[in-house]
Amino acid sequence: MTPILRTIDLEKTYHKGSIDIPVLRGVTLDVNEGEFVTVAGRSGSGKSTLLNLIGGLDTATAGRIVVRGADLSEMDRRDLALHRRHTVGMIFQSFNLIASRTALENVTLALAFGEHPRSDRKSRAAEILSRVGLADRIDHTPGELSGGEAQRVAIARALANSPDILLADEPTGNLDSRTSEEIAALLRSLNDEERVTVIMVTHDEAMADAVSDRVLRLLDGRFVEEQTGGGAP
Repeated sequence: MTPILRTIDLEKTYHKGSIDIPVLRGVTLDVNEGEFVTVAGRSGSGKSTLLNLIGGLDTATAGRIVVRGADLSEMDRRDLALHRRHTVGMIFQSFNLIASRTALENVTLALAFGEHPRSDRKSRAAEILSRVGLADRIDHTPGELSGGEAQRVAIARALANSPDILLADEPTGNLDSRTSEEIAALLRSLNDEERVTVIMVTHDEAMADAVSDRVLRLLDGRFVEEQTGGGAP
């Protein structure tokens, strides 16, 4: 089976003046289509940097990222924009919703950027919001929603353009333990029922073990351990 995603000897170094700060140090990873893979590790281990590189939000210092056979290092700005719109859907710890827009409008805007036909954007947005359990909250702004509800809107927005891969960056980091479990279970159900590939990063190793097919532990920019998670078939 050809992996949907492959990173090969991936390195990322940031520069502050004359000081080099290596964050990723030769990360190699294969993810198969339909897998739920979690990268776990403490703050500063390089988890979010890895996700940003896969999402095309940042560029690697060395190495390659190949998604469905396409090498991100060979993409121009337009290709990377299309990658972010259609190939990956990103979920952030801080939700990153537009505060002045309702849940429906936040998702509809994502559909507009994805060039979805105007005539059925609202119905498509409402359908996705219902799928994540927010059928009765679509007309509420982020400030009128709980943290868990806001994250569900963010998940719906990430799903709007039917991405191949969901990238979840600490999706439960701002939530209480009960709500965290609910959001993790929702991501797992989307993976099971819609076969969308999920790559999540988190510092919550217990939650990672519970929902993932595989858990890889990142330490100081290198993978140090891999194990099968409790969500594996």
